[in-house]
Amino acid sequence: MSLSIPQAAALSLLFYVLWRVLRPFFLKSPLSNIPGPRRDSWWMGNFHQVFNRNGWEFHQMLADRYGSVVRLSMLFGDEQLYVADPLALHYIIVKDQYTYELSDMFICTNALIFGTSLLSTLGEHHRKQRKMLNPVFSLKHMRDLIPIFYPIAHELRDILARQVRSGMEEINVVKWMSRAALEYIGQGGLGYTFEALDDRTTNTYSEAIKLLSPTNFKLFLHRQFLPYVANIGTASFRRKILEWVPSEKLQTMRKVVDVMEETSEEIYRKKKLAFEKGDEAVVNQVGKGKDIMSILLKANLEANEEDRLPESEILGQMNAVSRILHQLALHPDVQNKLRAEVRAARAAQGDLPYDVLMGLPYLDAICRETLRVFPPVPQVVRTTRRDVVLPLLYPLPAADGRPGIREIPLKNNTGIVVSIIGANRSKRIWGEDAGEWKPERWLKPLPESVSKAHLPGVYSPMMTFSGGGRACIGFKFAEMEMKMVLSVLLETFIFSPSSKDIFWAMSFLQSPVIKGATSLSPQLPLKVSFVE
Repeated sequence: MSLSIPQAAALSLLFYVLWRVLRPFFLKSPLSNIPGPRRDSWWMGNFHQVFNRNGWEFHQMLADRYGSVVRLSMLFGDEQLYVADPLALHYIIVKDQYTYELSDMFICTNALIFGTSLLSTLGEHHRKQRKMLNPVFSLKHMRDLIPIFYPIAHELRDILARQVRSGMEEINVVKWMSRAALEYIGQGGLGYTFEALDDRTTNTYSEAIKLLSPTNFKLFLHRQFLPYVANIGTASFRRKILEWVPSEKLQTMRKVVDVMEETSEEIYRKKKLAFEKGDEAVVNQVGKGKDIMSILLKANLEANEEDRLPESEILGQMNAVSRILHQLALHPDVQNKLRAEVRAARAAQGDLPYDVLMGLPYLDAICRETLRVFPPVPQVVRTTRRDVVLPLLYPLPAADGRPGIREIPLKNNTGIVVSIIGANRSKRIWGEDAGEWKPERWLKPLPESVSKAHLPGVYSPMMTFSGGGRACIGFKFAEMEMKMVLSVLLETFIFSPSSKDIFWAMSFLQSPVIKGATSLSPQLPLKVSFVE
């Protein structure tokens, strides 16, 4: 009996899945001598433990029981490495960064969500994009953005003041921090106002962007199969199939991406039209021509032909303050000390210039410690693009009892989970209090073990903003935004804990939710009062 093509394809897929599931029971894995936890599921392995909104205890268990390198069983018996070893991270993030690349799943997902951008390109293509974007995130440009940013911080302060005067007992601060962050990105990044701080309106882009990370995380298992279906048929065919799929999560993601694309195209059209009208039209826009998009457009128009980005790619270039406020609410002594510092500085100079703002020692210590202990992105994923050997700083006891594994041979297409939180909270690097939030540690010399670790992060001796060619290109932008908002708000307000229990979900981006709440939208209610 002959099989039809669909039947043959289905049978082939079945045999492939069975082989992947049963293979670990018959063949020895190259990673079999690396210690790791037992699989939690016969076909998902540890997948749902690693990528879990409630995964804090599992990740802490990995660090406590197994150390800085761990073998994980993932989907269909696929074995991967969970890495927080400093030397291994240097090779993954910097030295051999083009061997340890984003996985096909992430490249495919990012291309569908963000277009052809830094988040969805590899190799020379990625280097070309990075080369053009680097200058717009320089220190000089950050100083130019200060006059654009302060009015946003003042507007945020005035909104909270009105709500406090109205007798509101608790304020969902993450809502307003997110709206302010969107305005910073809009005005400083795109030369565009979303009017996100107008409490009389609901901004569709703002509402969509809040759902992006939690919805994307809920679809993480489904996204593993995206590279196998992303190129089936035409784009219009795939779009129609997507619209027919009866999945609430998938339809939410479709609507989010549609809003992002429509908004990006609108911003780009207005920006390009202003450039066609001349310099005066550019200066009269929001951002006054100093925003990142204006500079990027100008650079693209002036670039050599081989360095230019297609216009479709410029469209693709389009919660830490909340975590700090929560920590300050939980530690009123720290909040009072920080308030004294920022009030003294602002009493002398008003709105602080860039260098003064960035140089406030206690404010800097609080930002660094929060970003170390609570990195917004807890982990990132890489895949080897060829056979390679990964060296270790800390020798690893083998699963069979032999001591001293100092390097691990890896096959092509081996998955790597880079544990940012594992490196940032490593007791071997930071000491026994590594998991505790102690801003004062930054006001004195750090332990010698920190300098000896040589963590390859682009920001301070930590992995929060990653490193190498895929380091967060906007980390200076984010740091300035955090410090500015805190300096303005703490001069006026006291933040205290809410009566509600807050849980920080461990999704792609850490986000606060009220325990027991079913909503995907982040919530961080705090009591807010005026400084007397």
